[in-house]
Amino acid sequence: MKKSLRPNLILIAILSAYSVNVSAENKAEALELGTIDVISTTPLPGIGTTLNQVPSNVQSVKSQDIAKQHTLELSDYINNNLGGVTITEGQSNPYMADVNFRGFTASPLAGAPQGLSVFQDGVRINEPFGDTVNWGLIPQSAISSINLMPGSNPVFGLNTLGGALSVNTKSGATYPGFGAEIMGGSWGRHGINASYGGVVGNIDYFVTGNYNKEDGWRDSSKSEVNQFFGKVGWQDDKSDLDLSVTVAHNNLNGIQALPKSWLNTPEQAYTYPDAVGNRMQMINLKGSHFFTDEHLVGANVYLRNSRISNFASNTNDCFASAETGAGEACDQTLAEPVSLTNQGSNEQSNTNQFGYGFAAQYSYLGDLMKHKNQLTAGVSADIGRTKYKTQEQETDFSTSRAAVATDVFQEDTNITANNEYYGLYATDIFSINDQLHFTLSGRYNYVEVRIHDNLEADPNTGKFVSGDTDSIKHSFNRFNPAIGLNYNPSQTLGFYAGYNEGMRAPTPIELSCADPLTPCRLPTDFLADPILDPVISKTFELGARGKLGTNVSWNAGVFHTKLQDDIQFISSNNSFNLGYFDNVGDTQREGVELGLSAQLNKLQLTANYQYLRATYLGSVTFHNENNSSADVDGNYTTKSGDYLPNIPKHSLKLRVAYDVMPNLTVGLNMITSSSVYARGDENNQDANGKVAGYTIFNADANWRFHQNWSAFLKVVNLTDRDYATMGILGTNAFNTADRSFNATPALWQAEQFQSPGAPRAAWLGLRY
Repeated sequence: MKKSLRPNLILIAILSAYSVNVSAENKAEALELGTIDVISTTPLPGIGTTLNQVPSNVQSVKSQDIAKQHTLELSDYINNNLGGVTITEGQSNPYMADVNFRGFTASPLAGAPQGLSVFQDGVRINEPFGDTVNWGLIPQSAISSINLMPGSNPVFGLNTLGGALSVNTKSGATYPGFGAEIMGGSWGRHGINASYGGVVGNIDYFVTGNYNKEDGWRDSSKSEVNQFFGKVGWQDDKSDLDLSVTVAHNNLNGIQALPKSWLNTPEQAYTYPDAVGNRMQMINLKGSHFFTDEHLVGANVYLRNSRISNFASNTNDCFASAETGAGEACDQTLAEPVSLTNQGSNEQSNTNQFGYGFAAQYSYLGDLMKHKNQLTAGVSADIGRTKYKTQEQETDFSTSRAAVATDVFQEDTNITANNEYYGLYATDIFSINDQLHFTLSGRYNYVEVRIHDNLEADPNTGKFVSGDTDSIKHSFNRFNPAIGLNYNPSQTLGFYAGYNEGMRAPTPIELSCADPLTPCRLPTDFLADPILDPVISKTFELGARGKLGTNVSWNAGVFHTKLQDDIQFISSNNSFNLGYFDNVGDTQREGVELGLSAQLNKLQLTANYQYLRATYLGSVTFHNENNSSADVDGNYTTKSGDYLPNIPKHSLKLRVAYDVMPNLTVGLNMITSSSVYARGDENNQDANGKVAGYTIFNADANWRFHQNWSAFLKVVNLTDRDYATMGILGTNAFNTADRSFNATPALWQAEQFQSPGAPRAAWLGLRY
């Protein structure tokens, strides 16, 4: 018989909320159980905070919600359902989408302005080299719950400029038994996943694996995804210990945006091949222990290794025809060694990243001055070691625009980067009375980045050779505060207000590519090390939430985030990915959020709307000769109030699900996104105008035809709408009648390129 522990109000709330999944017999085990009513407001899962004491509009999801809609992976689900979330699919690959929340991005692509931090069981999984997020490395079948916390909450550490996404994984205690699913359908997509969990005495265990493969809906866009997750845990009445392993092995082919004039054949590739290989292994050991009913400690330690290989085909912006000598005005720097006579180049990179770290956290749940109080303090360290190499190969193009090598690969980048992130944080919730709660938080961050270039330029040939160049060290530090207030006049109505600050230190990839005189081709060619300033975010939000009866919930709020010294990628020449990183001054994101959720007998309804103004706050000079408003040198300047590219002003999510019969449910999602300005049109003056907005519908049906068996149908883009998720200004070098390479670059055409959305498709599946 387990020892009886004195209850306190917070634990009663937690245990009652967790009873949906399992009756927790001890407080330590309860910490890892998913719930909507209790939110973990620290990166390391702790005792949690009831939602009415959180001064922000947190959105939460449980695994049951994800399973009903049969989305392909996590970014797909949150795009379909969470307010303020939009995606851009620059690679037309569902595993390589940019996720945008409140105008801040978590992207797998180097060069995207990262602004969201992502955690898995307390481990920050933004990659060390560029703070990128590879969504295909998160096994969806292992997810127990997710929390999307908005704002610049400093407790979550670096890169939390606009929000933090926390993913909690399953355990055998909460998800016992065997489950499996198989599906197949359009684009040759087929997949299978299986899971098994259980409890033996004080030991619980859970394993799951996913396999998905498809041809893709566009030419040369095959993908294969392999994921595994396993966890074993031990617990008694005061302690809980979990060891988990995550492994992924993915091969993804992405296809570039298309010229607007080609959108009548959206399945075509502009150039190819373009491929990414992801390999990742992570081990995470976390535990917690109640010394007394009021004193809790928790900690984790992790190792994470990822290897990312990238292969990209590009046109040569410096190409000149042999007959005329005509060509783009182009500086031949060491960062752009392709000759003038080759039509293009293949870029190949390998990024080996090894990360490790730990976090330790203490929580005190006792009263303070006879008032209820919850104090949490912690320390964290995240160390990253990166080896980065690139090679470049000259090419021509076939009539189908496949890159055909004309030379061997030559190494042009070989660097080693070490980054160390240290943090010390605390947060306290002081209950003035049962209705009024005051939150005070802060975190001190210290960042150290060392970069060592292992190549040097041969003064005779201009080519790179092995050499021992100097290492360059950068360090950044800052204390970031937060303050919040919750007022809950009744159990059905609450108000909140909060102010918080966050920080993003420049990443190794940004620090190594920050000189306009030596532009870099992402993700290659690192030559310069000017100092960049860290990005500082300051967020204020105000809102209310409540219930109408027992079946209807609502929320409404406003927010404003200002970024000081925002970092963006500045293009050089007319290339999509040739340029440098720079501080572009201040930018802001401000808006309104509205949400509604209702359970009306057999009908379930959710709605989320966001109005967002994401703008520059000053003059910034960009370069892109394809912008029709650019001067003779290809430069153009923003003014205060110009909109950031590829961020919609309006987004709306609606979901309706109806129980046709006790064993048959049908659902419909509507996603609406307003028009956006293309990248390269930061001054909002290009003659091409905006990329059009869109509304698409996705449908699902679940039929349980046996106690343990069910069948499902998933349909995307039900009305087969033509749409695009992003735009970029570029030069079409294949503007001939048969869309082959135009050997007269003076005739190349400036166009708006767009990334087309997927057409209608359907999949059938079985689940046990």
